[in-house]
Amino acid sequence: MTTVVLADDEALLRKALASLLPLEGDITVLAEAEDGERAVAATLRHRPDVLVIDLEMPGVDGLGAVAEIRRELPDQVILMLTRHARPGVLRKALRLGVQGFVTKSAEPSHIASVVATLHQGRRWVDPDVSALAVIDDCPLTDREVDVLRETGEGYSVAEISGRLHLAEGTVRNYLSNAMQKTQTRTRHEAARYAREHDWL
Repeated sequence: MTTVVLADDEALLRKALASLLPLEGDITVLAEAEDGERAVAATLRHRPDVLVIDLEMPGVDGLGAVAEIRRELPDQVILMLTRHARPGVLRKALRLGVQGFVTKSAEPSHIASVVATLHQGRRWVDPDVSALAVIDDCPLTDREVDVLRETGEGYSVAEISGRLHLAEGTVRNYLSNAMQKTQTRTRHEAARYAREHDWL
C-alpha cells in the first residue's frame, strides 16, 4: 500500500484523484491540500510515501512548497503535476529533488502507475512534459515569469518585492524587460499576454 498526500487548488481535479487513485492501485490518500502552505503542513504531518503536488497554486506555489518540505524531509518522494513545464521550471524542480512529472491531463490510471514507479525508487518524466520543455519558445527569464505571475495575481510592485524578496527597483526592471519582450504597454498587459501564451 502506498500512502499519498494530494495538493492541488483545482478542487474538482483534486477530489477526482482522491476518489480514483485508490481504485487504480494500492493507494491510500492520507490528506488533501488546496494550496502550498497546506501542502507543506499535510506532508510534514502525515509523512506520505509520495506527495502529489500541482506546480501552479495560489500563495506558496508547488516549487516553494517543495523547497520548504525538502528542508524538513529531504527524502520525501514528490510527483509534480503540471500543465506546462518551462525548461527553467523543470530545472528548478529537478534541483529540488522532484522525482516525477506528469501532465494534469493524464488519466488517473497513469498517475497511479507513476506513483508506484516513484515509490519503487525510480524517476518518471512524461514525454509530453519533456517535449513541452524542449520546444518552449518563451523569451522571458525565470525571474521575469515570477514577477508577471505575481502581477497577474493582483499584487503591487511593493507587494511583489516583499513576496519575492527583491528590491522594488529590481522588480520594476524585470517588469520593464518583460513588457519589452511581449511588446506591451503595461505590466498587466504583459502578464495577460504571457498567460495567453502559456508562459505562466
